[in-house]
Amino acid sequence: MTTQTTVATEDTAVPGTGGGAATGTTAVAGGATGADQPAADRGRTSIADLVVVKVAGIAAREIPGVHDMGGGLSRTIGAVRDRVPGGRPNVGRGVKVEVGERQTAVDLDLVVEYGVPIADVCRDVRENVIAAVERITGLEVVEVNITVNDVRLPDEEESAAGAEARVE
Repeated sequence: MTTQTTVATEDTAVPGTGGGAATGTTAVAGGATGADQPAADRGRTSIADLVVVKVAGIAAREIPGVHDMGGGLSRTIGAVRDRVPGGRPNVGRGVKVEVGERQTAVDLDLVVEYGVPIADVCRDVRENVIAAVERITGLEVVEVNITVNDVRLPDEEESAAGAEARVE
């Protein structure tokens, strides 16, 4: 039995990717057509870049010490979006991907909690993102680049809650 794998990339825009994510669809598995082929090999599987963005964003947020993701402006816009009734949080905020035929590269922008060792958090994020993307998509992750944009101080949240309580 011979299996033919075809990989194709389309450069189509995917609306709502947020965070400047790469757009498009990459076929990661495919096969020959015909009744003589096993059922699992009939057809082609394509994974949109947005899928990789979401998987990486969720995996990064699972790590203790990661407070938020994205740069200052994207976090501000995200905070406004989160407060709008019916709005959903953007799990792709702070995630950029480049998807090739069988491989992907991921760039993350993080905000970490004050007091946690940044190198340890980045190592844990990198390991979790690689494991999740490879397990879920089947793509090989060649690199995960992390930029720590900010540190959330313990008193930042308390002062914001205090200001909110004064205004009704």
